[in-house]
Amino acid sequence: MGLLISIESSCDDSSIALTDIETLEVIEHLKISQEIEHSYYGGVVPELASRLHAVALPKLLEKLKPYFKDIKAVSVTTHPGLSVSLHEGVAMAKSIASFLNLPIVGVNHLKGHVYSLFIEKNEKLPLLVLLVSGGHTQLLEVNSYDSMKILATSLDDSVGESYDKVAKMMNLGYPGGPVIEKLAKEGDRSKFTFPIPLQNSSAIAFSLSGLKNAVRLKIESLGGADALTKEDMCDISASFELAVVKHLLQKSKKVFKTSSATYFAIVGGVSANSYIKNHFKTLTKEFNKEFLEVDLNYCSDNAVMIARWAIESLKDNKLDSIENINVAATKRSKSGDYI
Repeated sequence: MGLLISIESSCDDSSIALTDIETLEVIEHLKISQEIEHSYYGGVVPELASRLHAVALPKLLEKLKPYFKDIKAVSVTTHPGLSVSLHEGVAMAKSIASFLNLPIVGVNHLKGHVYSLFIEKNEKLPLLVLLVSGGHTQLLEVNSYDSMKILATSLDDSVGESYDKVAKMMNLGYPGGPVIEKLAKEGDRSKFTFPIPLQNSSAIAFSLSGLKNAVRLKIESLGGADALTKEDMCDISASFELAVVKHLLQKSKKVFKTSSATYFAIVGGVSANSYIKNHFKTLTKEFNKEFLEVDLNYCSDNAVMIARWAIESLKDNKLDSIENINVAATKRSKSGDYI
């Protein structure tokens, strides 16, 4: 059937992939990260990200020229994400589709993360998914590629964002998630008692702003970031991570009790966190569900996951037109919405 070229530029990773539409084999996966450039500012700067995409994407595309004759369709992330970054990928996708006269599919970035579970393999459904990334914390019910319902979402900061902000509070640099996880492994998780968000609330939702503020106050009580010892940073990281996991488990367990889904998975950049993952493996076993795991190569943003979802849309003959492919406005989602 030929190859699908896919483009992902929703935040600070420029990625292009080629996937065999029929066999699902990943032929090429090219990616350029912007972490070094943004680390100076302690987080992603949208305008800088856009300029870097404008340089990186053409470089990646140049490497794929030998495959152009075999490309049969184009897919690209259209939302959610940084609009200035998304525009770079969408503009390139529309140009390729126009130049090669190919069908095009716009992809929701979050649906792509769900389908990172099925790269080079068939779907396993119905599925409960905890999506934890730098921009989102959501619990989803997935019945098909185009039927994904939000069962719970964050009221404020996402898990990934909270990890990054706690790292910033301790002057640990960006991205902070991997640093916090590493320090937590050496820390005492019972050293500091941080509040479990929404612990006494019946709401099935996520909230981390209060926990993040509690960590800030603790750092200030110890004399500020510059006064922290290595032991302090390890203990703060470990205690913070424990509170995050307890919160995620408590709210997810409420959904597990009523869900008939056969499978459960964690997706998104934070799914690489082994502490969170291992606790959810235990919860999944408790409710007799099968835990599905994303290959570590595809936890963070990538074009392969965008292709994998788009292939299902192609199979169903659900295509977009070049004229209608545009960066979609990002709206705050709520429980009950379909993504």
